[in-house]
Amino acid sequence: MAKKSKKRVSDKEIARRNIKKKKMDSDFVSNLKMLCIVGAAFVLAGFAALQLYLSSQPPIKNLEQFKPNIVTKFYSEDGEVIKTFTAYTFSKIELKDVPEELKEAIIATEDKNFYRHGGYDIFGLARSTVQNILAGRVVQGASTITQQLARILFLSNEKTFTRKIKELVIAARIEKTISKDQILEMYLNNVYLGSGAYGVEGAAKIYFNKHIKDCTLPELALIAGLPQAPSVYSPYNNLDLAIKRRNQVLTRMYKMRYITKDEYEKAKEAKVVLNDMPQFYTTNKAPYFCDYVMNELQKLGFDETEIIHGGYKIITTIDSKAQNAANEAVVRDLKNWGLSGDAKQAAVFSFDPTNGKILVYVGGKDYTKSQYDRVTQAVRPPGSAFKPFVYAAALEKGISPNDFIEDMPITIGGWSPRNYGNKYRGKIPVYSALMVSSNVCAARVIQEVGIRSVIQIARVLGIETPLEYDYTIALGSNGVKLFEFTRAYGAFANGGYVVQPYGIERVETSRGKVVYEASKTKITHQLSLRTAAEMTAMLRTVITNGTGAAANIGKPAAGKTGTTDDNKDAYFVGYTPNIVTGVWVGSDDNTVMSRAIQGGTVPAIIWKDVMKVATEPYGKLDFNYPEVVLQPFKLNAANIQIIKQGEEAEEQKPDEGAAEETNPTGEKKLINPKDVINSVKSSIGVQPSQNLPAPTPQSVKPVQQPVQIPAPSPLPMAVPESLR
Repeated sequence: MAKKSKKRVSDKEIARRNIKKKKMDSDFVSNLKMLCIVGAAFVLAGFAALQLYLSSQPPIKNLEQFKPNIVTKFYSEDGEVIKTFTAYTFSKIELKDVPEELKEAIIATEDKNFYRHGGYDIFGLARSTVQNILAGRVVQGASTITQQLARILFLSNEKTFTRKIKELVIAARIEKTISKDQILEMYLNNVYLGSGAYGVEGAAKIYFNKHIKDCTLPELALIAGLPQAPSVYSPYNNLDLAIKRRNQVLTRMYKMRYITKDEYEKAKEAKVVLNDMPQFYTTNKAPYFCDYVMNELQKLGFDETEIIHGGYKIITTIDSKAQNAANEAVVRDLKNWGLSGDAKQAAVFSFDPTNGKILVYVGGKDYTKSQYDRVTQAVRPPGSAFKPFVYAAALEKGISPNDFIEDMPITIGGWSPRNYGNKYRGKIPVYSALMVSSNVCAARVIQEVGIRSVIQIARVLGIETPLEYDYTIALGSNGVKLFEFTRAYGAFANGGYVVQPYGIERVETSRGKVVYEASKTKITHQLSLRTAAEMTAMLRTVITNGTGAAANIGKPAAGKTGTTDDNKDAYFVGYTPNIVTGVWVGSDDNTVMSRAIQGGTVPAIIWKDVMKVATEPYGKLDFNYPEVVLQPFKLNAANIQIIKQGEEAEEQKPDEGAAEETNPTGEKKLINPKDVINSVKSSIGVQPSQNLPAPTPQSVKPVQQPVQIPAPSPLPMAVPESLR
């Protein structure tokens, strides 16, 4: 009985407790609901108060005139920015010039309600706030395009609630200051898009080497996907992620009916074709030249810090189109000829011989890997490209291009130069000796005129590098700098006048005040007009019929190839009436390149690629020189001899003789004597079937043939016309 009663009591107690628990649960739920309601009310009240506060904010003064931080910029002569000192590309563009597809892509991706809100999206803000509270940190943003612009212009990228409030306040003020279209334009011009690009125009140049108006739908979509994480989605950093992000943008555009299904499908499958130049050249199109300009500015009295941060506009002489062509040619042509690796290099230097303006300046193939300037710093032997100075000294002494010279073995004081393949032609005209680049003929000429005369000619034409007092300089054994060497060739193009190249036209302050303007460059007359005209006539045959055929640009031009004995250096220096360009190809580590690499191959091809662009504004302008008639001659095949001179003699390169000819593809072929005759006929307008008359005694002044004599005392120097 007692047990039953006790059990009955226990059941009642349990029931009582259950009822009490249910009541407590009900009270907790009710309290929680009340708390949520009150909390929601506070949140809504807070958002309402925030909205009222934001709507009361004043406009921002002078926002329409906002510009990025004042920085110094270098400009090409044709108005292109070639360098900014913030290490990024910035190019302003008006909204009317932005493709509609890009505007739609940006809005679909970054802010679909852009044209409907007042600078901030209150619902998106509430949603992100809840997510951030639950996470205990900022994990989700809800920034509109206006808020992003506020952050870009006035705030940092730190993820804090304080910054978010500031962002909202500034966004509200921006919306009160300028129109939606102005906001979008400013955003498109200032948003960072990775790889050093600020603004959509800068991004188009960096990634695709195009203006934004020329980009395709998939290219525009790729750019539109970059603002969320520029470094992550940069196609240079991760192409797969960039494509994935691009396709997300295209999907949003399709869902918002900005593009059709067909456009969507085609754009998703499009291949990404990036700018193949080294990335550095997209932010600094002429890095070696800009270093040269910096040095010139410091010589003018500008402090380096002042230059970088002074907001100057520095207008240079560079031709942006020709410079771009040179950048691309160096990278492409070295690669095509198998000259890979950091040691294999090339340099290009161009200037206008009439006024001294530097037009092209490439000091190496990749500035990011080597800042060593091979235009003004490297001293490399030019091989046969030095021979024109030997012949110029001879012409100044009165020797004629039509005089005959003995193309036969010679020994001068123990030095026995020889032609490539031991091939010799007997008596040939002086101009033909230069055309086929005969080594023994060059040796005979320097012996005839004297070493001192040749050095003097090189000096007055602008070669300042020390030259050895040695007969071997006739074959280019002495190192020179490409800058000086190319400058010296300018006298052949400009009637004997030597012009000092320069790179800075003027310097303006940020307010447009001109603080420096280049005066007329230094010009001196060092060669007679007759010598300049005759040298040009002779050097034209090198391109039309000789070793420089690969440099033929289809318009009047003259030049000379050069290759060193050891195949470590190859040159081509040539000119038209308005532009002189020198090209060097070689190995920084002084290793052998390849027997296939000669002055008539890679250097000549690079020269042609650059000059086709650089000379385009001038058409087919010819040299304004008195007529120089190169007399035809009959080459007797019986006179061509193969003479061996001993195993110890060093073999010369094809462009230092005429035994081999190298075409642009690198294939070699032996020259047939008939080919030599026909090439000469072609140069003077005679049909191959016609016979050439032998030269008359009146047109021939033989050069005396000295044989086996010791090095004589120097002959009197060649005196330039200006000093006579």
